[in-house]
Amino acid sequence: MTALTDLSIAEMGTALARGETTSVALAEAFIAQAQKHRRLNAYVVETPDRAIEMAKASDARRARGEVGLLEGIPLAIKDLFCTEGVQTTAGSKILEGFKPTYESTITANLWKAGATMLGKTNMDEFAMGSSNMTSYFGGVENPWKRKGENRPLVPGGSSGGSAAVIAARMAPGSTGTDTGGSIRQPASFCGIVGIKPTYGRCSRWGVVAFASSLDQAGPFAHTVKDTALLLQAMAGHDPKDSTSAPLPVPDFAAACTGDVRGMRIGIPREYRMDGMSDEIEGLWARGIDMLKAAGATTVDISLPHTKYALATYYIIAPAEASSNLARYDGVRFGLRVPGGNLPEMYENTRAAGFGAEVRRRVLIGTYVLSAGYYDAYYKKAQRVRALIARDFRQAFETCDAILTPTAPNAAFASGEKMDDPVTMYLNDVFTVPTSMAGLPGISVPVGLDKDGLPLGLQLIGRAFDEETVFRAASALEQAAKFTARPAGF
Repeated sequence: MTALTDLSIAEMGTALARGETTSVALAEAFIAQAQKHRRLNAYVVETPDRAIEMAKASDARRARGEVGLLEGIPLAIKDLFCTEGVQTTAGSKILEGFKPTYESTITANLWKAGATMLGKTNMDEFAMGSSNMTSYFGGVENPWKRKGENRPLVPGGSSGGSAAVIAARMAPGSTGTDTGGSIRQPASFCGIVGIKPTYGRCSRWGVVAFASSLDQAGPFAHTVKDTALLLQAMAGHDPKDSTSAPLPVPDFAAACTGDVRGMRIGIPREYRMDGMSDEIEGLWARGIDMLKAAGATTVDISLPHTKYALATYYIIAPAEASSNLARYDGVRFGLRVPGGNLPEMYENTRAAGFGAEVRRRVLIGTYVLSAGYYDAYYKKAQRVRALIARDFRQAFETCDAILTPTAPNAAFASGEKMDDPVTMYLNDVFTVPTSMAGLPGISVPVGLDKDGLPLGLQLIGRAFDEETVFRAASALEQAAKFTARPAGF
């Protein structure tokens, strides 16, 4: 019999409906797996008692015939989502011990759908990072290893903990947030599926802000259909978030047919960058062949402002971060370090509470917003962002979805690239343009590199057309037949 921790969310739903297992049994299986693999440091807080309590309530609801979309499914929650009564830190010392008195809209939606909470997952501090090495609580270890090596690898970032718990069968689904690629890149590094929906599809209310015009919540899981089920439960209009779109939520799971006959897949020529590895080039070519074999046609498209996306992102995101993080001053939230006067208390608190990467981005953001430089940097970056979005709109006049690599490489070793922030930022080179345009993008595992590490491909869709993204991603998933898993899990 298949172990409970190896079932997909859809299979769990079927098993629960048939009475072959219970919500409590599922919760217990994943709690045991989380305790077994604590060395990965993927959870900041485990909530086994709450998981069992919620699972018992779920079993009782099922007995009464009250069954939600995710009834009885245990989930892990990125430590960026406020959860009532459970520590929420955003991976930062400055929020250590902070227990919100309210629930984020996303997690409230998940609990309303019947899901249960296993714990809060580790992440880069305030979602700033591509490795999950900037967390105050220590780095997360990727369950995968290079062939013949035992060096720990990073799971990607910033949602590295949320991706690692899926790859290590410590949860069947989890939440993440994606500002410049923080769902898609770790999904690629960990050999799982992760989708960033359209900006505005999911409420940001109760999610600790990094860059407000870019942050968007999304799910991780083993299969495309599972991410569709999770997104369906998470999404919806929220009047408490002014950027939340007042649109109905489609049946995303029903869109996972894999039928791409007649679909036009755009292949952007600008994504063939100098220095791209043969493995990434080969993977991309295989993905194109898979979609063609399934009945799609490919179209050569141009996204000419792609080359400016990364630089533009690293002006806009730090600018918004410097503004958002101004609220952490020792007065209202978390850490307070005393000083001789009020300004000194602010300085002491922020110096002690923020890590190096957060301080770097706050300084960059403050600089680009300062008098004399606002027009030269921030305002110009917003204009370039508009051009990037226009490129995508024009491209979608000739195609239905766009296929690209997710990341320029597989997972790298812990500690690598940490002394070179620019090289680290390049990890987001394929995901940032989608974020700048606010479009949905999904990463699907398609193959392994020469070291036996997973590589993913990204599918990008029109705004609020996640159904087409899921349809194409399902075709890719069915063709790739990716069944590899990290040893020992």
